[in-house]
Amino acid sequence: MEKIAEVTAAFHKLFGEKATSAFFAPGRINLIGEHTDYNGGHVFPASITYGTYGVAAPREDNQVKVYSLNFEEVGLITFSLDNLNYTKEDNWANYVKGFILKVQEAGYPITHGFELVIEGTIPNGAGLSSSASLELLVGVMLEDLYDLPISRLELVKIGQKVENEFIGVNSGIMDQFAIGFGQKEQAILLDTNTLVYEMVPTELGDYAIVIMNTNKRRELADSKYNERRGECEEALKRLQTVVDIQSLGELDEETFRSYSEAIGDAILTKRAKHAVTENQRTLKAKDALVAGDLVLFGQLLNASHESLQHDYEVTGIELDTLVQAAQAQTGVLGARMTGAGFGGCAIALVKEEAIPVFEEKVKETYLEKIGYAPDFYVAHIGDGAQKIK
Repeated sequence: MEKIAEVTAAFHKLFGEKATSAFFAPGRINLIGEHTDYNGGHVFPASITYGTYGVAAPREDNQVKVYSLNFEEVGLITFSLDNLNYTKEDNWANYVKGFILKVQEAGYPITHGFELVIEGTIPNGAGLSSSASLELLVGVMLEDLYDLPISRLELVKIGQKVENEFIGVNSGIMDQFAIGFGQKEQAILLDTNTLVYEMVPTELGDYAIVIMNTNKRRELADSKYNERRGECEEALKRLQTVVDIQSLGELDEETFRSYSEAIGDAILTKRAKHAVTENQRTLKAKDALVAGDLVLFGQLLNASHESLQHDYEVTGIELDTLVQAAQAQTGVLGARMTGAGFGGCAIALVKEEAIPVFEEKVKETYLEKIGYAPDFYVAHIGDGAQKIK
């Protein structure tokens, strides 16, 4: 845990020697089930061993002082518990403010301030959910410092509220859920409609998940995200005139085919088709993992990318280049984009011994076509948000 030692040393340097508590919240990858969460479908995420570390201590007054080793140029940010408004100059500390505020609104008293130093190991802009990681880090810290009788599900839901209502990003609950409930070597099959979930042992044998970062900043992602969401809502509304459903996630492929004419628009039909088929692929992927059929699992990853590229149209040249280069390598069972799209990351299921050559070849292809290099990280599935003993 050298990272915690590093963060603790920084804490003592800033705030003096005092008793501290240490916390960790992971990032997440979504194995499959992309853009299904707001369509009432299933997602299949897992928490990873990259994440956010935090060291904290209570204060006597109502001041909160926070510092990030990732944003040292921002410096120490101080705010009062009496003023938890969103302000642009408070930068990343708005996530801390938002979580305190939402915890208070849920009826839990935060009676005094605290000091917090954090450091994240999630690559910036990679789409591995560093914001939800920070939210849940603050959540488990508040739970511990103030001895709050708060359930894990409530912490997860508060994290989503911070994102939706305080930060203003219209995201689903998957990120916070994966980070809150993650367990080592287990993926989570989550029904986003009911929040019923099951833990699925993820035994990859001599294969590993390689995260491939396009290194493209995702400026487009938020605006296109809201646009796709609107398109799916409109498709649903049109389908509801002929079939009794509350979400696209309730349809299987056959039922969708028999009613899809009611949508009456080629683009909207493609968007809805992705939501329906991706949900079905996610259920099949879970069965494939349980059966130990990694070949089928890999094929489903490939099919997922194809649907995201052609039906949902959220990939872009960087992701497509990366995924196609990955799929062409020996020792690869499947690859697809993961996250919102338009940049960010893709994942590939790669035989461990083939990883060095895989990275070299994929980098070569990408560099040639895109003009700059991607980054690679081997992801291990680790535990969810927690206090570090």
